[in-house]
Order: sequence, then structure tokens, then C-alpha cells
Amino acid sequence: MTQTIAQQMKEIALAAKAASVPLANLASAAKDALLLRMAEALQAASAELMAQNAKDLAAAREKGLSEAMIDRLVLDEARIDAMARGLREVAALPDPVGEISEMKRRPSGISVGRMRIPLGVIGIVFESRPNVTADAAALCLKSGNAVILRGGSEAFHSNMAIAAVLGRELDRSGLPKAAVQVVDTTDREAVLELLKLEEEIDLIIPRGGESLIRFVSEHSRIPVIKHYKGVCHCFIDKSARYEMAENICLNAKVQRPGVCNAMETLLVHRSVAAEFLPLLAAALQGRGVELRGCPETLVLVPSATPATEADWDAEYLDLILAVKVVADLDEAIGHIRRHSSLHTEVIVTEDYSHAQRFLREINSSVVMVNASSRFSDGGQFGLGAEIGISTTKLHSFGPMGVEDLTTRKFIVLGEGQVRA
Repeated sequence: MTQTIAQQMKEIALAAKAASVPLANLASAAKDALLLRMAEALQAASAELMAQNAKDLAAAREKGLSEAMIDRLVLDEARIDAMARGLREVAALPDPVGEISEMKRRPSGISVGRMRIPLGVIGIVFESRPNVTADAAALCLKSGNAVILRGGSEAFHSNMAIAAVLGRELDRSGLPKAAVQVVDTTDREAVLELLKLEEEIDLIIPRGGESLIRFVSEHSRIPVIKHYKGVCHCFIDKSARYEMAENICLNAKVQRPGVCNAMETLLVHRSVAAEFLPLLAAALQGRGVELRGCPETLVLVPSATPATEADWDAEYLDLILAVKVVADLDEAIGHIRRHSSLHTEVIVTEDYSHAQRFLREINSSVVMVNASSRFSDGGQFGLGAEIGISTTKLHSFGPMGVEDLTTRKFIVLGEGQVRA
């Protein structure tokens, strides 16, 4: 008899829950060896992976997806090597599972501490980038969790191919293949059914556009890590060195405009705007960036188009940039507080006191001084790979790595004490 989608998702979740038990107790050396073999297997299967990826790319072009979106889909030798490198970096990280901390002896004579443990089963709903399959698998395995991945239809063949490679290595290691599962249907009902399974799945991490994350948050019975969008700001202070500021802005906007850590709004101090902004605008426009500016920007850069109020809250994920001239640091901070998505904010300055104020007063998940927002990434921060970015403050804030996929339980050591 044909299973319903609800039955299929329940079966997947139950299998993941069963698989999470041996994973939680797997020795660190065994986990690391598995991840290293997976890295080798991905590179060995590069031709197979790129052949499947070609099917997704052809379909994406047929649907008329933007070049920025297609870029997120591409699997080439360099990106497969990067996936493998990510697995190796995760293998090299300290294993958080079983770590004991904060042991304190109480007046009763008992000793109370905390032990780090896996969450159990992680559900990840994501769009586009197929490298998420490998990154998520690596981080979940290292932290002792089983993972259920539901990718977008645009990367279906790529995701299934990556999961097949990883599954073969699990099988060879004597571990259940259900430890890493990719949902093999593109039917949206599958997501809705997964989000109901609070008894089997411990955490949902959506990765993709704002509409996907809001959909997941609104329908989930399971705790959700939220990151609605990345409206990343860069403020050019009056003391900024022009060459540094230009290099940072070009990198932040142009290198990969379709990612969440790309700059979306540029703020420029009024005292340097007349001299610096036309130079920077020319460099940006020379790279194909469309500028949408405030009235002062339009005077200095007549080729820019007028910005609307909506532009200050926009995540373009494209070669479009909102530009605003601000009176001073206070106005820059005020603008960011009003329009920030709590992702990443940057100040370019040579003024130590301004840098420190920016670090203290801007409470986004990542705040930077004199560096491109493109560094806002788990791999760049030494997490090995990134399971996602949280812009909510519970239970994690910012790029999430291995430790963020664990929690802590209390442990108590006694010598026969009883409570009076």
C-alpha cells in the first residue's frame, strides 16, 4: 500500500531518532575518522556530483532564476574541495560532547556541574546551496546528532547525490544511514508534516529566504532557529582610510552578492561624503552595482536612483545597494538600530573611541571593525563549517557551529548525601 507523505515523514523521523542513540555515544576518534573518510569520498565522487548538479543548473536556467541565485547552486571542483575541507576542519575541532564544566561543591557535600550532550535530531529546511547538505551532516555528526535535510527543489539532484556519498560512508562504518537523511520529495506537504513531529525532532533550522523562514516559524511545533534576512550595513566614518573603505565595500557587495552576509546598505559620514562617495560609487557602478540613494547621495552621485523607505529594509541578494549620507556616528547607529536584521554590521574607522562605541552599542549577532561583512561566516570564525546563523538570542546568536548543536544537563556527584 502506498504511504502518505505524513507516514513517510514519520518513518524518516523515527529512523533518525533511533540513529541518534549510537551517534550520541560514538567515540570522538570514530566520529573524526568518519568525517575524514566522507571528505575523501566527496572528492572522489566529484564527477558524479557535478553531473547531478548539471541537471539542477539546467532546470534553474530554464526557470529563469537570476545569476546570483544560480551561483548559489553551482557545484564545481573548487566548491566540492571546499565541502571536503569543511568536513576535515570539523573533524579537527574539539568534540564538545561529554565536556564537564562548572563543577562546584555545595554545602550539602554534593558536587554539581554541567555536561554537554547532543540535542538529538536536527531538522534542516533549506534552499539553493547544496553544500549545506555536507556542512550540516558534518556538524551534526560531530555533535552526536542525527539530521533530516529537506532541500529546495532547485537543488534536488545535487542534495540527493551528496547524501548518497555520505550514506555509503556511514554504512561502511557500521552506523545507520538514517543518521543523515535527505527527504526525497519536493512536495511542500513534506515540510508541513516534518514540522509537526515534536516528539521525534528536537530542533528545526531553516536556511533560505525570508519567506521560507517565516513559513517554517509559523507552522512548526518544534523550536526554530530564526534568521529572517541579512540586511548588513557598512558605515564609513569620517576618519576612515579611503582605500581600505573602498576595498571593504567592494568585497562586501560584489564578491558574492547573493549571500546573506553581503552588504545591503552603505552609510557614509557627511564630512567625507562629497570627496569619497563619488569615488566609491564609480568603483561600485563599474562592477555593475545599481545604487539607490538618499537625496544627499543623489546630489553627489546623479547616476543613482532615488531610494524609497523600503530600500532601507531590503535584502537584495543582488548587485543593488542602498546608500545614505548620515550626519555622524549617532545617526549611523540610529539608522542601523531601526533597520537592522541583527545579522552583521561594519564600521570603517581609524577612531578608536568610535570603534568601541560601535561595538558596544550595536547589538547585532556580528559587529565588525575594519573588515568585510563577508567574513561573517562559521568557517571564517573557526567553527569549521556553519549550520546556520541565528539572529534570535535563544539559544544561540550568530553563526552556529558544533557547540551550538548541543545543550547541557546538570550532573550531581554525591557520597550518600540525603536532603534534610
